[in-house]
Amino acid sequence: MSDVRLRPMRWWDVDALLPVEAALFGASAWSAELFWSELAAPGRTYLVAVEKDEDDDGDGALLGYGGLALAGPDADVQTLAVAPRAQRRGVGSLLLDALLDAARGGGASSVLLEVRADNAPAQALYAARGFERIGVRRRYYQPEDVDALVLRRRVRG
Repeated sequence: MSDVRLRPMRWWDVDALLPVEAALFGASAWSAELFWSELAAPGRTYLVAVEKDEDDDGDGALLGYGGLALAGPDADVQTLAVAPRAQRRGVGSLLLDALLDAARGGGASSVLLEVRADNAPAQALYAARGFERIGVRRRYYQPEDVDALVLRRRVRG
């Protein structure tokens, strides 16, 4: 994906990603304050995917973002989102692979995440990257009352 660049998320990226967050997650969308608190928390890796600009000296449009929390042997994918106009271009795979690398580099032995039971494209992405279903959290996503599938991938051992 030569037209996409990953870089660390910064607090000033939050305004650009909020419309994507709202479009994808509706009533479950994170607030700016929640993103800011995640960026300030220890053990976090947050990345944005942006289009490379023509001069490759800055950022183009925001294509997606993802975040990982690392705590001891476990890491959790906190969020992974791809702007609707950038879906099916490999942006989600690029972000997920970078988060898995961050987990491995941080010494995690496994990566966990929750995915909406009604989000088949995300489930397919995670299955393609070796995630396996280990549980269900009933009515996890509120206020929609949608179940979350709990997935895990081992990254060491």
